[in-house]
Amino acid sequence: MSGAGAPEIATDGTGLKVTIVAGSWHEEISEGLLSGARRVLTESGAEVTEIRVPGSFELPVVSKAALDAGADAVVALGVIIRGGTPHFEYVSSAATDGLTRVALDTGKPVGFGLLTLDDEQQGIDRAGLPGSKEDKGAEAAEAALATARIIRSLAP
Repeated sequence: MSGAGAPEIATDGTGLKVTIVAGSWHEEISEGLLSGARRVLTESGAEVTEIRVPGSFELPVVSKAALDAGADAVVALGVIIRGGTPHFEYVSSAATDGLTRVALDTGKPVGFGLLTLDDEQQGIDRAGLPGSKEDKGAEAAEAALATARIIRSLAP
């Protein structure tokens, strides 16, 4: 697990509009990620909107639309599990590159909660479910909130 060494992030979402954009594949893992992100954002005091998309490939375009519509930050959540074809590499790369581009093009943060996994167990271990070792949905929400605060502090 990569959780060792993770920073402790203060999360104050007061006055922030945050949209969670979550893929629908691998329901148990996706729901765990969504629950963690939802919990962090709600506890932070942020105004939260949720949008479900068919899969991880759709995360960038819907994230950009949410940011263009007035969200201060997006938390993008998805699950891609390696299979026997190159599909995994194409979708993982497209979603990752697309989310990076959205953040840079809009100047607004995208909390990265896209799990790229070799197998389902790796996702269960990271989804914030009972017995999970990590909560990547919560971590993505914390990062989005902290980055939104930093960007606001830099505004003239």
